[in-house]
Amino acid sequence: MKILLLGGTGAMGTPLARKLATRGNEVYVTTRIVRTSEISNLYFVQGNAHDAVFLQEMLEMGKFDAIIDFMVYQPSEFRARVESLLSKTGHYLFLSSSRVYADSETPLNEDSPRLLDVCQDAAYLSTDEYALAKAREENMLFESKQTNWTIIRPYITYNTDRLQLGTLEKDIWLWRALHGQSIPFPQDVASHRTTLTYGADVAEAMARLPGNPLAMTQAVHLTGTESITWQEVKDIYCSVLERKTGNRPKLWQPMTSDKIIKTIDNEYQTKYDRLFDRTFDNSKMLSLCGEDLRLTSVHSGLTSCLENFINNPRWRIPEPKVQARFDSFTGETTSLSSFPTTKAKIKYLGWHTMPWAMADIKNILSKE
Repeated sequence: MKILLLGGTGAMGTPLARKLATRGNEVYVTTRIVRTSEISNLYFVQGNAHDAVFLQEMLEMGKFDAIIDFMVYQPSEFRARVESLLSKTGHYLFLSSSRVYADSETPLNEDSPRLLDVCQDAAYLSTDEYALAKAREENMLFESKQTNWTIIRPYITYNTDRLQLGTLEKDIWLWRALHGQSIPFPQDVASHRTTLTYGADVAEAMARLPGNPLAMTQAVHLTGTESITWQEVKDIYCSVLERKTGNRPKLWQPMTSDKIIKTIDNEYQTKYDRLFDRTFDNSKMLSLCGEDLRLTSVHSGLTSCLENFINNPRWRIPEPKVQARFDSFTGETTSLSSFPTTKAKIKYLGWHTMPWAMADIKNILSKE
């Protein structure tokens, strides 16, 4: 098969591209940076798939048997291209998200209510927040006259480079832990259940979908079978850190997520996802992808990925405002040597010592 991955260089796309190529498919992957491949039939094409001209050039390479679309769109952008994408392939697979689902007291299946359809929060519904944007884009496929599409709804995936704790990425919580600072871990999130799935397992399930006639016009979530509380996730991480470093990480555990929400601006992700219990019925995935699909256990997967990262850490530069605000809450200080530029150092000091002044400056600049 000739397969195009739009934006497929992340936690799911990277292993998926390799799996598809090593199984004899001719695979093209769009990427914003130069990448090379040691696999003869895996090709990286540099360009921005949001750019309409670049996308058209890709689609004119001849009809693809499958297009797997990892891009994050605004609904208006997706509406402008969806029919073109559908017409240029035998099977279009759209990466949505299981964040589209509303809260549920029972395990989620693909027919469970979505936030877009049942939420009564007018302020939230007036936005194109991630879960709502994905649901609106799903609707464009549901309403299309074409029948060659599949909606894929993964949930939280992890690998060595992506290890989440509640709403925090590893470049916040793990960076702080390994630098002797307290991990922000709110109690309202800690008690809720989540489902974490190893990225390579999701990629394996996804690799079995292109060309599958039973998957056409279907939505399917690709998730693990196990659910686990965020408290249990934290315990796994802390056990690994204690074993690897000799020190048990410190925790900052406010009762609510309010201060974290204000620090990293993630109100809706917290309110309409992390404060829900997320458990899944993945029987549809297994029926489409094969009962022989093997899923990595959460404990062993998180343990292995965290150990691998600690052995070979690769950090993004710490965000000065985020570190400063968390330090203010915990009474700690980040070394200025952690920030590579003078501007970042000044920004950290400002948010740490005079957050009200920094907020005023930010508001003034945003109005200019």
